[in-house]
Amino acid sequence: MNASAMTPPATDEPPTTHRPFRARGGLALLGLAGMLTLAACGEGNDATTADPTGGQGAATAASSPGPLATATMRHAEGMEVGTAQFTEADQDAMRVSVEFSGLEPGYYGLHVHGNGVCEAESSAPDDPSETGAFLSAGGHLGGDDARHPEHAGDLPALLVTESGRAAMSFETDRLTAENLRDDNGSALMIHSGPDNYANIPERYAPEGPDEDTRSTGDAGSRLACGVIE
Repeated sequence: MNASAMTPPATDEPPTTHRPFRARGGLALLGLAGMLTLAACGEGNDATTADPTGGQGAATAASSPGPLATATMRHAEGMEVGTAQFTEADQDAMRVSVEFSGLEPGYYGLHVHGNGVCEAESSAPDDPSETGAFLSAGGHLGGDDARHPEHAGDLPALLVTESGRAAMSFETDRLTAENLRDDNGSALMIHSGPDNYANIPERYAPEGPDEDTRSTGDAGSRLACGVIE
């Protein structure tokens, strides 16, 4: 037999092997496992993002107390100059937050008065013959039980900036829900001048502050008033 007749014909196709199919099968399984892992991680992240505080944030927002009372402040001419909020900070203190605008720069006396009536031109409750702006609000809250600046209604001085705006927030243990909302009610008052808190050095007054100073702090007339309600 001729040798050339026994030689198989030449071909360009590579020899058949099953290894590439096994490799592809392994990579496919690894890819599927990776996709499942990423999907599981994504679900975990979504859960964390949806409520990162575990519900505590919503509970805190829901439990934040709103203001116990508010006051809208107006000039004697009726123009609104701002608002105040009274919030129970805890069992022993009241937080007072105020925001005012349209006032001349400088310091002003700020007090809570013991009668919840803000009439622009009115008489004092204890002396009908005395008339003036917002005299209907009476004297300082707690004025019958102490002398200035120990009244329950004596508050920190208000500082108005050059822009005519004033904002401050503070806590006091002199104000309570009971004395703000007693039978007479109460009113927040901005006075026309600064409060000296009856601090009169002896070199100016050897006998100390007089009765007017011990009643009002010499804070001047009543500039703006708001019923606390």
